Amino acid sequence: MDEPRLTWYEFFAGGGMARLGLGDRWKCVFANEWCAKKAASYTARFGVGTPRKCRELRVEDVAKLTTADLPGRADLAWASFPCQDLSLAGAGAGLKGERSGAFRPFWALMQQLVSEGRAPRFIVLENVVGTLTSHGGQDFAAILRSLANGGYRAGALVIDAVRFLPQSRPRLFIVAARIGVPVPTGALSPWPNPAWRPKPLMRAYAALPVDLQRNWQWWELPEPTKPIGRLSELIEDEPATVRWHSDAQTKKLVNLMSDLNRQKLHEAQAYRERRIGAVYKRTRPDPSGRKTQRAEVRFDDVSGCLRTPAGGSSRQIVLVVEGGSVRSRLLSPREAARLMGVPEDYPIPPNYNEAYHLFGDGLAVPAVAWLNERLLLPLAATTAEERAA
Repeated sequence: MDEPRLTWYEFFAGGGMARLGLGDRWKCVFANEWCAKKAASYTARFGVGTPRKCRELRVEDVAKLTTADLPGRADLAWASFPCQDLSLAGAGAGLKGERSGAFRPFWALMQQLVSEGRAPRFIVLENVVGTLTSHGGQDFAAILRSLANGGYRAGALVIDAVRFLPQSRPRLFIVAARIGVPVPTGALSPWPNPAWRPKPLMRAYAALPVDLQRNWQWWELPEPTKPIGRLSELIEDEPATVRWHSDAQTKKLVNLMSDLNRQKLHEAQAYRERRIGAVYKRTRPDPSGRKTQRAEVRFDDVSGCLRTPAGGSSRQIVLVVEGGSVRSRLLSPREAARLMGVPEDYPIPPNYNEAYHLFGDGLAVPAVAWLNERLLLPLAATTAEERAA
C-alpha cells in the first residue's frame, strides 16, 4: 500500500529547490513566485504536458494573494522569503524593507488561514543568518512572536550547506509546529546541539523575552556523516557557457590580491597537480582606511557562498592553477547548479545572469532533504497516520 502523501504550500518558490529537497512524499498543492523568470524555471522542472504547465504555480506578488487561492488545509507551509534586507550584504532595512518585508503579507495569509480553521500543521521559514541580528534581534523576535500569537511553537537551526556540498552557505531554518499537533519525543532535544546552534543563534535565543523562550522548541537533528565531495570534482574542464579570461584579465585579478592571498596562490603553484581556487572580489579598507576592491581566494576545495549577481563583485570566479599556469573565468551556471545540489537534468536558464541569480537566491537541496528526512517527515508522521486510519 502506498504511503499517503503530505500536502504543502510553497511561498517564494524560486526555481523549486525546496520542492526538490522535500521530494515525492510531499504533494505541492500551491506554489507562489513573483519573478516570471524564476517561475519559468520552476515550470520547466515541475510542469506537465505539452506545452509544460504547472497548475499549482501562481506567478504573483504574495501581497495580492488571498486564502481563496490556497486549496484545502496543508500539512506544511514553506516560505523562503527574500533575504536582501536581512543579509549582511544588504541595506539592513530588515522586515521593514521592501523585499524582506514580504514576510508580512505572507503571515497575513497564515493568520487568515488560522481564523478559517485551515492553519497548516507545520511552518518552515528559511532565510539568511543575518535574520538573527537584524535590528538588534528585533526582527527575529518579531517572527517568533507572530508564530506564537498564531498558535505555533517554534525553534530554529542554522544549517550550512558545507555539511553536504563543497559550498559555504549557512542558512537559518525556523521550524514551527501548531500547538495541539502531536510531536514525537524523538523530534525534540533536551539541550541545544552546537552543531546546529552556533553562537549567533544562542545569543539571539538568550535575548528573547521569557515567554518566547518558553514557547521555544529544541528540534533534534542528527549530524550527517557522508563525505561532501570537493569543489574540483564539480568544475567543468571546458564549459560551453563561459569564456576563459584573457591573460591580462587574469593578471589584473591577481594584482587585486593582498599579500596574504598572493601567498596562497604561490603555494598552490608549488603543487604539481591542478589546484582549483574560488575567488570573490570584495570591498576592503586599505592601510589608510579607504575602501578598495580586493580579490580573495581560497584553495580548500570549498566554494564561497553563491550570491545574486548585483554587480560584478558578487560573481564567483574559478582560478585554475597548474604549476606556473594560472587561468581564470566565471563560475559556470552548471557548476553553480551542482554547488546547490540540483540534479544534472535540471533545466538551466540560457542567460548567465538569470541562471546565476536563480541559484544564488536558492536553497541547497541536500540541506532541505536532510531537514525533511530527519525532522519534518517524523514530525508529520502522525498526520499521515491520521489520514490512513
